[in-house]
Amino acid sequence: MDEQLTKEILENLRGRYPDKFLPEDQVFSRIHRGDRIFISTGCGEPQYLVRAMIEFVESHPKAFFDAEVLHVWTLGVAPYTDAKFKTNFRHNSFFISDSTREAVNEGLADYSPIFLSQVPALFRRKLVPIDIALIQTSRPDESGFMSLGVSVDITKAAVEAATTVIVQVNSQMPRIHGDAFVHIDDVDFVIHHDEPLLTYEASVPGDIAERIGKYVARIVQDGDTIQVGYGSLPNAILAALSEKKHLGVHTELLSNGIVDLMKQGVIDNSQKTINRGKTVATFCMGRKETYEYLHDNPGVEFRDIAYTNNPLTIARLHNMTAINSALQIDLTGQASAVSLGKRHYSGIGGQADFMRGAVLAPGGTTILALPSTARNDELPRIVPYLDEGAGVSLIRGDIHYVVTEYGIAYLHGKNIRERAMALTAIAHPKFRPWLISEAKERNLIYKDQAFIPGKRGEYPEELEVHRTTHAGCNLMLRPVRINDEPLLKDFFYSLSDQSIHRRFMSQRKDMPHERLQDFVIIDYTTEMVILAVETNEEDVEKVVGLGQYGIDPNSHTAEVALVVRDDCQCKGIGTALLSYLTELAQKEGLMGFTAEVLMENASMMHLFEKTGFDIQRRTEDGVIELRMGFRSTHAA
Repeated sequence: MDEQLTKEILENLRGRYPDKFLPEDQVFSRIHRGDRIFISTGCGEPQYLVRAMIEFVESHPKAFFDAEVLHVWTLGVAPYTDAKFKTNFRHNSFFISDSTREAVNEGLADYSPIFLSQVPALFRRKLVPIDIALIQTSRPDESGFMSLGVSVDITKAAVEAATTVIVQVNSQMPRIHGDAFVHIDDVDFVIHHDEPLLTYEASVPGDIAERIGKYVARIVQDGDTIQVGYGSLPNAILAALSEKKHLGVHTELLSNGIVDLMKQGVIDNSQKTINRGKTVATFCMGRKETYEYLHDNPGVEFRDIAYTNNPLTIARLHNMTAINSALQIDLTGQASAVSLGKRHYSGIGGQADFMRGAVLAPGGTTILALPSTARNDELPRIVPYLDEGAGVSLIRGDIHYVVTEYGIAYLHGKNIRERAMALTAIAHPKFRPWLISEAKERNLIYKDQAFIPGKRGEYPEELEVHRTTHAGCNLMLRPVRINDEPLLKDFFYSLSDQSIHRRFMSQRKDMPHERLQDFVIIDYTTEMVILAVETNEEDVEKVVGLGQYGIDPNSHTAEVALVVRDDCQCKGIGTALLSYLTELAQKEGLMGFTAEVLMENASMMHLFEKTGFDIQRRTEDGVIELRMGFRSTHAA
């Protein structure tokens, strides 16, 4: 991005287009009262032009007034929101940023809620006319083409629709391919000023963000095409994807994290169904090294936001995975990313565009990732209902997965009761009793829903393990969760009458909510229920076996029981369950198991006998009572 070469090219163009190279005072005198002034987005903001415009107003205070400044994202300073310029400018944003949030909430600036994919049509149809466009470009090439660089988004449409286009040519702006090019014939004035672009570096992800990133990485599959937002949490998510292969990118924002994965070869766009081989975005906020990587890179295209964010475009991408965040989500699955109650915070942006496009895409997935709390654990982000006045940015049908640092909740196709329980299970533990109480009061869950507060009821995620049986069954063995009642209902009703009789020694065949609670609401410090789970290609879990024990503190042993689906027996699932329960019991320092087995249940007796316990038995009324000591009390 050679500055001397820029000067030479501009001198050549000055000779051909002298009317486009006027003194700054003459250029800014073209702004009239009541004009709408567009400014490029984020890191593409033409800082020098904005400063020069403000200086012009200060030196010519009556030159114009009541001008409206349109901006989608103000990353730099926004002097036009200063109270001393209130007669000259009124700011109107399509997305609220840190530098304009107070002005909007105090009524000193405006916010226009709209899907960002729809903004170009506002400009092109003159529903929002653009009188002046202040933009920043790379240096022209010898044919007079300049690149909009890191800000194509709605800037391209603004350039096409504006009456007057004023360009800051900056040799530090990267030349990016795609819809980015503007010819000098299509602009009105050129002002050359080289300066560093605005940069954006998210805060370093903390432990919570890293935990969320690891959960999201479980959902994202090799070959998926991804969209990710901005901030420390998306950066942690992207960092957690470093072991994936052949990812594609179709996104609104291209961030440092995406470029890092491109450099590592994780993102190669080789399996995208459209724009194959290309990373497609519409703007970039990043560090200087990121801009240098993008410069003249044929593997990257920035497209008009009406293309990138169009849900119909997104829906053409097979296995599209949209990953976004929110300020709040309620127990029914509706989320707000735009406001904190009545207080405007950000904007509709492109989140809904991508989430709805991904829902429509073949194999598409939507993920809402957010910390469980805000303000140092003072405020919950999972709430019974959204705060009064909150803007609903994602409705209940938009979200497949919700991820916090406490796990993953799958909402797609779930009823309200199942959603409420799933979201409570991944809420911060200090707020779970409150959520259960509020959900009962609002009839979202069973009125008699049991709950164990505190550490005793916290899900022990560290006990999740993967096992492969001798028959090749790939299982996840994990503790039962409070929201597993629907899974266990399906499991128990899949069992034959014989299996139910052998497990419960009862003729009772029903398994109502009241009985199911005994299996899913447990004190993990005194008992354990382990599920053997298989997951199909649609990521749907199926319980194929269940093992449990309850500790007898007097004998320092535990009573154990197991049951396996009839169609999954003789595949090693029972062996895997018993082996893992034994491992967990030994880690607790227990001396052994006790069990009661019907004499007719030869397969269960064989399982216990081959495990290698020191077994003592007593038979009474057709029931074998077993005492099974561990041959080693050391943890496996």
